[in-house]
Amino acid sequence: MAPLPTAWAVGRRMQGRGVYPRDRMSDFTLTPIGVVRSTRTAPEDDRWDAVTSSIELDATQFTPEALAALDTFSHLEVIFFFDRVDPAKIEKGARHPRDNPAWPLVGIFAQRGKARPNRIGTTICRIDRVDGLTVHVTGLDAIDGTPVLDLKPWVREFGPRGEVRQPDWMTDLMRAYWR
Repeated sequence: MAPLPTAWAVGRRMQGRGVYPRDRMSDFTLTPIGVVRSTRTAPEDDRWDAVTSSIELDATQFTPEALAALDTFSHLEVIFFFDRVDPAKIEKGARHPRDNPAWPLVGIFAQRGKARPNRIGTTICRIDRVDGLTVHVTGLDAIDGTPVLDLKPWVREFGPRGEVRQPDWMTDLMRAYWR
């Protein structure tokens, strides 16, 4: 599997903070570990729990041993690259989620939109089964052909500690996301 199409530049000017030293923040390239296979071929906003997908690991990098015992977990965290987001449409400021003016103008880091500065997505989905170099999952909100950067078993102790809060607009936005 080839490296991602572009190296990710870091060390850009931070508003009011100058430039980070290049010796501490440098460009780097990630190589996908696999790819998503799904019946969904276009990004859609809702009903992701109805989607069954698979993650195919790159056989040039891995053997089935890399997935040994993953099936003893119920859920998987998938880190992936939004490769179909046009770099010219990356949001670095604030916007209305889903371009809905009924929801407040919020910063890109206060929402989960795909047009993120580094185009990285994460999802926790259910593991259905593991077969060779393939992990079959339900509820992965990534479309067919999406490069996968990493997989981690979901561990209860890494979940939120303490009270979880979120604004009402996010609850409204998520109402049909999984159903």
